Amino acid sequence: MATIYDVAQRAQVSPATVSRVLNGQATVDPDLAARVQTAVRDLNYRPNSVARNLRRSRTTLWAVIISDVGNPFFTALVRGVEDVGQRAGYSVVLCNSDEDPAKEARYVTAALEDQMAGVIISSSGRSANVQRLIEAGTPVVAIDRQISGTRVDSVLVDNEHGAELATAHLAEHGYRRIACITGPRTVSTAVQRLRGYQRALAAAGLEAPDSLVRHADFREDGGYAAMASLLDAGDPPDAVFAANNLMTVGAVECLVDRGVAIPAEIGVVGFDEIPGARLFRPSLTTIAQPTYELGRTAATLLAERIAEPDRPPSTVTLQTDLKIRESSQR
Repeated sequence: MATIYDVAQRAQVSPATVSRVLNGQATVDPDLAARVQTAVRDLNYRPNSVARNLRRSRTTLWAVIISDVGNPFFTALVRGVEDVGQRAGYSVVLCNSDEDPAKEARYVTAALEDQMAGVIISSSGRSANVQRLIEAGTPVVAIDRQISGTRVDSVLVDNEHGAELATAHLAEHGYRRIACITGPRTVSTAVQRLRGYQRALAAAGLEAPDSLVRHADFREDGGYAAMASLLDAGDPPDAVFAANNLMTVGAVECLVDRGVAIPAEIGVVGFDEIPGARLFRPSLTTIAQPTYELGRTAATLLAERIAEPDRPPSTVTLQTDLKIRESSQR
C-alpha cells in the first residue's frame, strides 16, 4: 500500500507539500499540486483516515526501533526507556528491524504516519531513515550506534575503550595470537570495537594481521562460523575477542564442539554481558555495558527534545566495565 512518502518521492516534493495538497490548502503552487495529484492517481494512494486524525496532534506513544529483539542486550535497554517514558506520560511501542534497512524504513514510515511523539532508534546504519524523522520534525534519539551524516541526539558507549580493555587483558595473561570477531563493516560499533582491539595489540607490541580478524553478523551463528574459520585457517589463534554477546556464545559453542579447551588452548573475552555468564564452565570474561542506563539516558534526552525542540543536539557517552572471569585466565 502506497504511503504519503511514496507520493512525495514520485512527485519530487516534500511530504508536507503532499499533505497540504490532500488537505485542500490553496497555498501550494499549482504545478506542484498537479504533480502530487498525478502521483496519487499513479500509485492509487488512499489517505488513512485514522492517521489523518492523528496528525492533528501528537500521540503519547514513543517508538523504540531496535536492531535485534532476540539479543538480551536490548532487554534492559528497553526497560530503561519504558521506565522514564511511563513517568513522563508516554507508552512505548517496540519495533524490531532485524538489522534490515528496509524493515527499519517501514517502521519509520509507521512512526511518521501515526504521529508518534518521538522515536528512539538503534539504526542498521542507514542515515536516510533517521533523516526522514528529522525532516518531519519528529523528535529522535539514536542509541547504541552512531548515525553518520546527521546531527541528532545520541547515547553511546565507549566501544573503542571497551575493546581495548578486553584485548589488553588477554595480552596481559600471556596470549599472543589474539583474534577478533567483529560485526558488519558498515556498523559503527563493529568498526570502533575493531579499532580498540587493534590499538591494544599495538600497545602490547603484538601483530594484528588481517588473517586474525573476522567480520560476522552480530548473531550466534555468525560467531560460530567465524570461530570455525579461524580454527581452520592453518595457524589458529590462542585467544579471541568477540565483539558482542551472541557472537561470543557462538564462538564458545564452536570451541566446545571442536574439543578446544578454554582458556588453556584459547582464551575468550566477549563484549556485552551474557545471561548466565557466571554459570558457563568456564565462566565468561566480558565487557559489560550499562544497558539500563543507555535506555534511561536516551529516554531522558527524548523527553528533553520534545520539551525543547530547538536546542542543539547532544551526545552522551557511557563507560564500559571489564568483568574478569575464568575464560581469559590461564
